[in-house]
Amino acid sequence: MIIRITLILISAFLFADHAPAQTSGEFEIARAKYRGGGDWYNDPSALQNLIQYTKSNIPIRISENYEDVSIGSADLHLYPFIFLTGHGNIILNSSEARNLREYLQNGGFLYIDDDYGLDEYIRPVMKQVFPEEEFVEVPFDHPIYNQVFNFDNGLPKIHEHDGEPPRGFGIFHEGRFVAYYSYESNLGDGWADPEVHNTPESLRQKALQMGTNILVYALTRN
Repeated sequence: MIIRITLILISAFLFADHAPAQTSGEFEIARAKYRGGGDWYNDPSALQNLIQYTKSNIPIRISENYEDVSIGSADLHLYPFIFLTGHGNIILNSSEARNLREYLQNGGFLYIDDDYGLDEYIRPVMKQVFPEEEFVEVPFDHPIYNQVFNFDNGLPKIHEHDGEPPRGFGIFHEGRFVAYYSYESNLGDGWADPEVHNTPESLRQKALQMGTNILVYALTRN
């Protein structure tokens, strides 16, 4: 574990000098704003709690605050990590889809968390962004599941929803892992303040640990 964390930190420090969002020597991350009626803004405490948890476990340079950025905005390209969540519809026009594609092609990473109800909308949207790619299930031995904390069986189950097992999907473009999508897990609700969803502390810890894996992987990968 010590060796792995040391390597993570070395990678993080090297990457931070070249990351496009760095104005103060820290990683700056963002949450995606989108059109269509889905509640992209729900659980406002979630991402900030994840940042604080990650920093408390890994001495990685991440800004304490995050920004809300529209998918069609040029500012999207300032952030190495974008978080997208919600319960409902999401719509992208051709300009927004092109902007998101360029962001991912140029080194950005998108993490999508289905907060229950997003699945039927996000799949056609990502097909619009990458018509030539499909979501594929990420194998349990992928580094995203053991970047800092070990999840030998993949994603933890935080909320029951339809009672299906949690599944993690990815989009790999030209050999690069550009987008990760958690389904039937709902990590974001586990990151939120405990009184918001009354999530047991044991599950909150699992959600925050897996979130740390995703965040650190995204910020330190090649």
